Amino acid sequence: MTLTEIVRTLILPFFLAITTLPAYSSAPVQPDISRLIEKMESAYAEVENYQTKVRIESRSTDGSYHTETFLYSFKKPDRIRIDFESPRSGLVLVCPDRNGKVVVRPFQWAPFFKLHLAPNSSLLDTPFGQPINRTDLGLLIKNIGHSLTDQRRGLINIQEEGDLIQVNVLAENHFRKGVLTLYRFSIDRKLWLPIGVRESTPEGVLKRDITFGHLEVNIHFS
Repeated sequence: MTLTEIVRTLILPFFLAITTLPAYSSAPVQPDISRLIEKMESAYAEVENYQTKVRIESRSTDGSYHTETFLYSFKKPDRIRIDFESPRSGLVLVCPDRNGKVVVRPFQWAPFFKLHLAPNSSLLDTPFGQPINRTDLGLLIKNIGHSLTDQRRGLINIQEEGDLIQVNVLAENHFRKGVLTLYRFSIDRKLWLPIGVRESTPEGVLKRDITFGHLEVNIHFS
C-alpha cells in the first residue's frame, strides 16, 4: 500500500465524520427539556383551580433570613387569594376586584376594614420585583420555559429522585431585567407541576427559596 493510499484510508473517514456532524446552535435545547416543558404546560391546561401552602425563605439586605407562610388559592383565569399565616397572621389579599385592584384586609378582627391598592403599589412591593398578580403557576411555567431556552446563560443540570425532578440553570431573572439568577426548579413528576423555586446569585448565595407545599388541584373552595 502506497503512502497516498494509507493517508486516504486513515484521514478520509475522519474527514467525512466531521463534515457530516449535525450543526448545533451555541445554546441547544436538550430534547428532554422540551418534553419537560410540554408536560408542565399540558398538566396546567387541565387545572381549573388549586390551593397550596406557600413557604418563602428570603435574604434581607443585611444578610439575615426571614420566613413567611401563607395559603395561596387560585382560580382561572386570574382570581387570587392569599391568607397569611406567619408572620402577618390575619392579613388577606384578594385580586382583582372589579377595577383590577388588590383588596387588602389587614386585620382578621376587622373584616370590614379594607384597602384597594394597585397591584404594583409600593405598599405591596417586594425586594424581588414580583407583583401579586404575577404569582400563579401558569406564569411560573412560562418563566421556567424561558429560563431553560432563550434566557438561559449556562448549562442545564437535571437531578431526578423518586417523584421529584430538580432542574438547575443560570438564567435571566424572571422579574428583574439584567440580573442573572441561579435557579433550581423542583417539579412533581406525579402532577407535572412546579412545587418549588430556589433563587441564588451566580456565586451560589441564596436569595429566595419558595416551596409550594400540599399542592391540590381542581378542588372545591369558595
